[in-house]
Amino acid sequence: MRKQWAAACIVAIVPIAAQAAWVAISSDAGKRVEIDPASVRKEEGAKQVVLGRILFDKELTDPRTSGPYKSIEALTRYDCAQRTYTTLKRTWRSAEGELLREEEVRSAAEMPVRSGSLDDKMLREVCRPKAPVDQQSAASKVAEKANEAAAELRKANEAMIQKEVQKSLKTAVLPAPAPAAAPAPVKEAAPPPTPVAAHASPKPRPVRRPAPPSGHEAAQQHAGIHWNYEGEGRPDNWGKLKAEYAACASGRRQSPIDIRDGIRVDQPAIEFGYRPSQFRVVDNGHTVQAYVGGSSISLLGKRYELIQFHFHRPSEERVNGRGFDMVVHFVHKSEEGRLAVVAVLMEAGVENSFIQTVWNHIPLEKNQDVAPPSTLIDPGAFLPADRGYFSYMGSLTTPPCTEDVLWLVMRQPVQVSAEQIATFARLYRNNARPIQPTFGRLIKESR
Repeated sequence: MRKQWAAACIVAIVPIAAQAAWVAISSDAGKRVEIDPASVRKEEGAKQVVLGRILFDKELTDPRTSGPYKSIEALTRYDCAQRTYTTLKRTWRSAEGELLREEEVRSAAEMPVRSGSLDDKMLREVCRPKAPVDQQSAASKVAEKANEAAAELRKANEAMIQKEVQKSLKTAVLPAPAPAAAPAPVKEAAPPPTPVAAHASPKPRPVRRPAPPSGHEAAQQHAGIHWNYEGEGRPDNWGKLKAEYAACASGRRQSPIDIRDGIRVDQPAIEFGYRPSQFRVVDNGHTVQAYVGGSSISLLGKRYELIQFHFHRPSEERVNGRGFDMVVHFVHKSEEGRLAVVAVLMEAGVENSFIQTVWNHIPLEKNQDVAPPSTLIDPGAFLPADRGYFSYMGSLTTPPCTEDVLWLVMRQPVQVSAEQIATFARLYRNNARPIQPTFGRLIKESR
């Protein structure tokens, strides 16, 4: 009897589970990203697991099975506190929802969630607290009324602005009345004049010369200009673009520098905890940047997590005046928020498999991520055989040019092919900040 009852329950549950109530999170040309809110389950700490899927407009061919599929489902764990995600399982389904194939993600690594990305939308949807149904309904009505009120206020505001603009234009066109007699000089410190009688001639107002713009006003004048490597947004203007970029112009520990006249000492070895992991590549409009998970370095007992790595051409750093074809910056962050950047210089030579893996997955469009599901990358494979390095205190080499950054520049360059350098040059001919003054900073070199 119990077995029959259990079997009946299973039969009843299966159709319900198969018909997920998908909710759209994002919609692009040719595909839609959705999640099943009913699938969200809480794990220990601030972790949530959810079932999501990419639904394509047209059927695609699976290269492994040669069968047609129209959606890929992914079971993903989001850490709401650490802002990371881990893909646990992927499932390919046909247009009718039939299972084509599924795969468990082995050695699943935690990947950082970048603000503004699709993963950020997913995390916010999964991690935000859910209000009861009646509260959601009430909140929806309140939000609807607030939106209507905001729209009315916006219309009234626009009308008032247009009225003031028209009034200003009319005032500017009308000639000022001529004074009947020579006016007495007016001092700025004098008290405000008493009301003028209706028959009296108006006195002209003193002409005030505009004061030179302050630093904040100068930043406002450049507010519409985005930082870049040439044009009005070029590096020597970075400090004027925004108030928070002031360190780019006034800082005394800026990077990059020409590394010379260092002292040769027995520097502690950098402990590289780099390991293969999944990765995401994005062309952010300034460089090609990749995000990885599970790698770190340790130096003098302090651990720094590898956040991302990116490329510059030519190399931003120089060593005794010598420049290099390119450089990759591995950016790390400690628990206290301190930054440490490992720079690996690059010179033309033989082809490099690490670089080719990144180049193979450069997105077709800027600010769109590519995350290959079955390809791993090992940052440790790009390190030079000689682990000697230069060290100094500097800054980020892009706005806001934040200082107090520990720089660890590997002494031995790594070879990449001329073709690989040319590939990056087609995207970024020059994305290197010029050399900055050292102002007597101490530079150390491994013996």
